[in-house]
Amino acid sequence: MARFVVVGVLATAIHYAIYWFLQRLINENVAYTIGYLISFIANYFLSARFTFKEKTTAGNGIGFAGAHLCNYLLQMGLLNLFLWMGISKEWAPLPVYCIAVPVNFLLVRFVFKHLKARKS
Repeated sequence: MARFVVVGVLATAIHYAIYWFLQRLINENVAYTIGYLISFIANYFLSARFTFKEKTTAGNGIGFAGAHLCNYLLQMGLLNLFLWMGISKEWAPLPVYCIAVPVNFLLVRFVFKHLKARKS
């Protein structure tokens, strides 16, 4: 769990920093997506190697991407909900992370644990 927190904080910080910079220049949804994609790449390699101590494979990469597709859709929906509610575009991602990060942990954990159990 501690390793997930470290990786999650780092990936979230990367995502938010990119979003924070870009949302001043381009649409919030596009900025959020670009930040998500860049943090996704770092998150995958760190999650596989550091959090779950697994090799990066096509199988866990596809599973990770599938879990993150669900997570991305959840985050985009929440981001737009919070923007619609009047939360400023600078701060709207923060409550999104509070909801989506725990959900993402469960999805990613399932991917790595399920694939590992299938190999055994």
